[in-house]
Amino acid sequence: MSPLIFFLLLWRSVEGVNDVSTKTIQQWNAEFNREYTDSVNNELQNIYAFNHTMLRNKTEGVRVSVKVLSEQKGTPLLFVVRQKEAVVSFQVPLTLRGLYQRNYQYQDVGRTLCQPPTRAETESFYVDVSTLSEKNTTYGLRVTHVESFVLRTTEPFSFNSTPAQPQYFKYLFPAEVDSVIVKVSSPSAFPCSVISIQDIQCPVYDLDNNVAFTGMYQTMTKKAAITVQRKDFSKGGFYVVVVVKTEDEACGGGLPYYPLNPDTPVEHGNRQKTLEVLVSPAISRTTYVGGMMFCLGVFLSFYLFALIIYCWEKWRKNKKEAGLLHCVGALNDETASLLGKSLAAQRYDGCAYGSLAENSSVASPEDGTDSLVSSAEAPYGYMGQEKFKRRYVFALQRPISDRSLENLVSRPRLESLSSVEEDDYDTLTDIESDKNVIRTKKYLCVADLARKDKRVIRKKYQIYFWNISTIAVFYALPVVQLVITYQTVVNVTGNQDICYYNFLCAHPLGSLSAFNNILSNLGYIMLGLLFLIIVLQRELSHTHSRIYTRGQLEECGIPKHFGVFYAMGTALMMEGLLSACYHVCPNYTNFQFDTSFMYMIAGLCMLKLYQKRHPDINASAYSAYACLAIVIFFSVLGVVFGKGNTIFWIVFSVIHILFTLLLSTQLYYMGRWRLDSGIVRRILQLLYTDCIRQCSPPMYVDRMVLLVMGNIINWSLAAYGLIKRPNDFASYLLAIGLCNLLLYFAFYIIMKLRSGERILLVPLLCIACTSVVWGFALFFFFHGLSTWQKTPAESREHNRDCILLGFFDDHDIWHFLSSIAMFGSFLVLLCLDDDLDDVQRDKIYAF
Repeated sequence: MSPLIFFLLLWRSVEGVNDVSTKTIQQWNAEFNREYTDSVNNELQNIYAFNHTMLRNKTEGVRVSVKVLSEQKGTPLLFVVRQKEAVVSFQVPLTLRGLYQRNYQYQDVGRTLCQPPTRAETESFYVDVSTLSEKNTTYGLRVTHVESFVLRTTEPFSFNSTPAQPQYFKYLFPAEVDSVIVKVSSPSAFPCSVISIQDIQCPVYDLDNNVAFTGMYQTMTKKAAITVQRKDFSKGGFYVVVVVKTEDEACGGGLPYYPLNPDTPVEHGNRQKTLEVLVSPAISRTTYVGGMMFCLGVFLSFYLFALIIYCWEKWRKNKKEAGLLHCVGALNDETASLLGKSLAAQRYDGCAYGSLAENSSVASPEDGTDSLVSSAEAPYGYMGQEKFKRRYVFALQRPISDRSLENLVSRPRLESLSSVEEDDYDTLTDIESDKNVIRTKKYLCVADLARKDKRVIRKKYQIYFWNISTIAVFYALPVVQLVITYQTVVNVTGNQDICYYNFLCAHPLGSLSAFNNILSNLGYIMLGLLFLIIVLQRELSHTHSRIYTRGQLEECGIPKHFGVFYAMGTALMMEGLLSACYHVCPNYTNFQFDTSFMYMIAGLCMLKLYQKRHPDINASAYSAYACLAIVIFFSVLGVVFGKGNTIFWIVFSVIHILFTLLLSTQLYYMGRWRLDSGIVRRILQLLYTDCIRQCSPPMYVDRMVLLVMGNIINWSLAAYGLIKRPNDFASYLLAIGLCNLLLYFAFYIIMKLRSGERILLVPLLCIACTSVVWGFALFFFFHGLSTWQKTPAESREHNRDCILLGFFDDHDIWHFLSSIAMFGSFLVLLCLDDDLDDVQRDKIYAF
């Protein structure tokens, strides 16, 4: 380096030192509640010294408010507040960055000073004002006390806030309070704001670009609520921070006009928001215990009621048998033998429709459409002693292996089926033409569609239970893992916008944020288990009854198959488990957890109704679950891509209509049709012969009425979806399934009554009670408390307080009532056809 360059650099550095040393610093002892107007430039710096006296019985906050009085472009003013344990610095105009890197400027800035946990009675702090601008810049400075800085329990406090003038307040837990709910409300939805709960420490993050750095926070339009527990804050209290955002898009609002040049700052208009904060005690431990005991008590009462009915029916049965044995002992062997022989034919004739509807004692072994208890234990009408005696003597005289009543439809039996696996294997010996003759008769009976071997059919329907059990395990495990991860993310990040709770009635327990919403799903699990127990008891009872009347009543009544009932009970339990998982952190990405098994339940109920009269041609478990998997697949697609997507709605509507037509054809022709290259020719030929040439009415009028109604409803739903495009696609898809289920159930009841059949007292009571419960359940369901179709802030506008025991909200009551209603609906299907237990199957119509 040359000597000349060295001396030049040395002279420049000395000149820089002289420049710094020539900067003027002015310091004043300043007072609170007084406005100071002054100017600064790059050669002048002002310092204001304040002494803050802290009273032991009164805690006040300190707020610094500044504004630029002269036009300021380019170089801002820098304000630095120096405290003993904290430093706060900000510039004016204050520039805040919004979405898409948009910059917004604010001329009036107000900041509340942080209060360190350890403080002296008198605290000094300094406000330094400086700038790098060569021109004088005039500003106004005012430091004030915040007298309402500490919030009091149950006392509301109102204030105003802007993006550049955030507010925060302190709350200290009283000695007797361990948990509180911080509720913030505003009369206007916009501007959007953020509510944050932070520990008492410095610095306090109270600007739009840093409020999410610590603590718990929510976006807000009109309502926000956060439950805070003492154990989460080591210093016995917390700060409630309220920040108004620079933009409203996070709350569902639109973006303001912005110039094309993103580097140009925008002067933001008036974004002031009026808010009110209220801190109230949360529920006590007693309320938690009361809520849990209430939930358990409600559903355990169903177990108690079922046990009482079982014991009562068992007592009646034992009493009846004791009296019967006494009567039998009075007869001599010869008389008993004659009575038995004379009644054999009478017993056979007794299978005629209606003759033993009130006096049934036996049922088929593989059916599942019986009353709450076995047919032998069903309510009995009065039976004369002699008639009852003769009937019982006949049963005693029958050897177990006797088969006096052979199958009404002759067919060979498979004697060894221990290794048979039912897939699409047909055990009928009839050739294809025989099926066409039978299934295309104008009036079908159950005997025509119950010709397969019972043991093979039993295996077929057992697969429903084993398949849904397997599906449940593989579905539930990743769901549980995922929702635990969701809850962990919420607890670690503090971002409560991730989950759509009813925050005004969300009671935490441990790591769970809304324990009450999870607990209320217990009913699905307990009532599902109870239904499985009832089905098992009925199956054992029917098997036991069949031992003494083997062959006598095997061909009477609706075929009893329990596999689908077991699958329904399992689906109800899984609905409770997955609904609980969904409510760990409800949002649009996991809503299918809450609805998947609802689709399963609706589908299984329709399959069970159809199976009652068509056991041989009902869908196999594999095809049924494959169709339900497709439904769930479309549910996920609709939630993710369906909102406003025209192509998706067109494709779905077309598939919906085509599937309706294919299913209608399958049901109308009882499966006797082929989808091949000649289908169009056969359809045209059918239209020509039946509609044009002969103008003949449809052969199967009842089926045609059902299918026409079903097509009208499904086409209407498809058109509604295509036109309206509802945001909640999962609920729309569930509505399609429920409408079809209700239509088919109504058709079944109407056709049952038209066929001269009866509905006994037990199923009639179940239908009436279940309908009432469903009505109340839907009333609470449509009282939406949150919706993931909107932003989290807009969803919280629907939040409401608890309405039951101070612990459960409207949606919890929906869980209670809907679980009871589903349980009642299952019982209806279980005992709907008990009146047919003693009717020959060739006298029971299939519809």
